[in-house]
Amino acid sequence: MKKWKYSLVLLLALSLVLSACGQSKEKEGSKGDKEQSLYDKVKEEGTLLVGTEGTYPPFTFHDESGKLTGFDVEIAREVAKRLGVEAEFKETQWDAMFEGLNSNRFDMIANQVGIREDRQKKYDFSIPYIESSAVVVVSKDNDDVKSFEDIKGLTSAQSLTSNYRDIAEENGAVIQGVDGLAQSIQLLEQGRVDVTVNDKISILDYMNKQKNANIKIAAEAEDAGQSGLMFRKGNDKLVEEVNKALEEMMEDGTYEEISNKWFGENVSPK
Repeated sequence: MKKWKYSLVLLLALSLVLSACGQSKEKEGSKGDKEQSLYDKVKEEGTLLVGTEGTYPPFTFHDESGKLTGFDVEIAREVAKRLGVEAEFKETQWDAMFEGLNSNRFDMIANQVGIREDRQKKYDFSIPYIESSAVVVVSKDNDDVKSFEDIKGLTSAQSLTSNYRDIAEENGAVIQGVDGLAQSIQLLEQGRVDVTVNDKISILDYMNKQKNANIKIAAEAEDAGQSGLMFRKGNDKLVEEVNKALEEMMEDGTYEEISNKWFGENVSPK
């Protein structure tokens, strides 16, 4: 009788262990399913929800007809197309955009989000799809400035709170304070300043819109900031498929076509 009771206890204990292992595997399986569930949901519903500002030209903004457009918008639309779905944009302010992703309002953010270490701890990013660096801008007839070192002693038009002002100052330029890029270019074309240090993408956008602008890029910094499409963590399959789409776009010339339309050159990471 004692042996029978002992065997029964052992059997019950073994059953509990096996049950616990089964539950553990079930939870692990659920987690694995969750990693692909967003991709499956996107495919099933035929829609990729994209968070963006809609007020940040030339990346995401409304044209004169009221249509949402821009470099990031076209990139996101093409990515969605290659996933076999349509991009549906959800516009919100920058401060609310990350929270919108956290609360599942979006599947992805397309809004020039810089890939930074602090963000990578909380979110997943696609491969970089654009990069930009600091550049020195001069008038077209200026052949003396060919590097950042050459601006020493020259007058540079800079927004006083910009990090580009710091770069100009570090290279010995005399700072002329301005309200923004437009005023910097105006003073440069009028010959009232010698140079301005600014963001390459912003300069390319300006020159693309103002075909007769009397300016050129004289030097470009070696280090560049990169941006990527951003996702909640745990959606590896979606990130993987988006990366495939971006790589295909860069290989078949579609990316370059979009880039040339907005900036006049290919701004993909080198």
